[in-house]
Amino acid sequence: MKKRILLTSFDTWLNDQPSNSSDDLLQEVSQVESLPHDLKFLRLLPVDVMLASSWVIQKISQLQPDYIICCGMAASRQRLSVEMGANQGENFLATGVNLEKLVSGTVATDISSDCGKFVCEGLYYAVLDYLHQYQLTTRCIFVHVPVLNQENLVAIVADFLLIIHNLALA
Repeated sequence: MKKRILLTSFDTWLNDQPSNSSDDLLQEVSQVESLPHDLKFLRLLPVDVMLASSWVIQKISQLQPDYIICCGMAASRQRLSVEMGANQGENFLATGVNLEKLVSGTVATDISSDCGKFVCEGLYYAVLDYLHQYQLTTRCIFVHVPVLNQENLVAIVADFLLIIHNLALA
């Protein structure tokens, strides 16, 4: 049976941004044919913690996915970054996914403990908290995406597809 995976991305937040790399990556993934997974997309989330969180939680409730991959842009990074978890004040929530196993075989991906202090961490925390509160078996990860260009596009897309595949096997 195909695993149902929800993938999310953000919209831009600065007037001079032509796009958000998290959405650019999901656009690339959406064009890949014959993936052995049931991918559902929630793209161009507003860059607002409360709105983005409510949209994603509503979609989780509606779809009941097996896995969630939230994506956000990290313009200062050069590689994909899979986040270990998220903070809210003194509280830390970790993903229930074995990240070492998840990134096995990737070439342009790191495990990160810095989810940032922008909307990405707020969304990740809200989703992890929701899954925990309602004792859902759904697992969630957050992936920061660097700006995509001709030099990194092939490796980033290949790594992301491998992460999706490894997640579905977890």
